Amino acid sequence: MTQDLSQAHQHEHQAVPSDLALRVKALESLLVEKGLVDRAALDALVDAYEHKIGPRNGARVVARAWSDPAYLRRLLNDADAAISEMGFGGMQGEHMVVVENTAGVHNLVVCTLCSCYPWPVLGLPPVWYKSAPYRSRAVIDPRGVLREFGLQLSEEVEVRVWDSTAEVRYLVLPERPSGTEGWSDEALSALVTRDAMIGVAKISLPRVGSAA
Repeated sequence: MTQDLSQAHQHEHQAVPSDLALRVKALESLLVEKGLVDRAALDALVDAYEHKIGPRNGARVVARAWSDPAYLRRLLNDADAAISEMGFGGMQGEHMVVVENTAGVHNLVVCTLCSCYPWPVLGLPPVWYKSAPYRSRAVIDPRGVLREFGLQLSEEVEVRVWDSTAEVRYLVLPERPSGTEGWSDEALSALVTRDAMIGVAKISLPRVGSAA
């Protein structure tokens, strides 16, 4: 194993930045130096799109699919149209396919060539999703990768790996946790995480508190 993905999940391990990354960093430094951009504000904006704004769109899609059987059917049959119903779409979100987790099937999404990712519903891709170890090992040893994210699946569960491309991007529909019957879509969406919609995590109920 060349890299522990549990560490890549938290830290960037790219030893030599790409040419594009260097250009972006140089532009950012220039804008900060000239006082046109506040670095703290920029970091906060990136964090919001990566962890809050973007993934919240996907979470709303998942919550509606959990509570509306008719919408679930539309989502699985024509994801583009169903996601558009929620007001989400655009560049990097064309030609979506939604794959559903069940008790016997767990889906995992990767982009083996680069980092194709459904921005309109998941926000910015995490660093580990773009890393070479994840892109290669998710296909070769998906169960091992999932274990490194803390997700242990029984051998009876089939793991399906989906390779996102510029033509087709995937969104995992996680299993709805038991005990959420009667919850509102808003309460359900608060449970849904970005990692669960990529397939490296499952949805669990919060230990403290409840929603209805």
